Amino acid sequence: MTILIENKWVILLCLEILAWLSTFLMLYARYGMKSKLWFQISSIAFAITGVIPQVIMGIINYWFTKELDLFTFIVVLMIGYGMTFGKKQVKKLDKWAEARFSRKVSLK
Repeated sequence: MTILIENKWVILLCLEILAWLSTFLMLYARYGMKSKLWFQISSIAFAITGVIPQVIMGIINYWFTKELDLFTFIVVLMIGYGMTFGKKQVKKLDKWAEARFSRKVSLK
């Protein structure tokens, strides 16, 4: 557990990068590949690298530090953003990906 606490920022950064990569894979699978299987796989990858571990990391950090420090505050902000403004951003990204990949397909 102490390894998690000592490396919490690196772990959070890596998880965030993996979550974004899985998001782009999800969009590519949905619109570029038109594959339900890869879309489901990337959705699971997003859940595994995105929200779930961030919440767990925030809980573990709060449990060890017994205070609302900067790390826990950032995790809460990220989750709050994702639940509010992030939804609109994802819809915009989804529309962009749909237009981008449909245009690419129509050029063939």
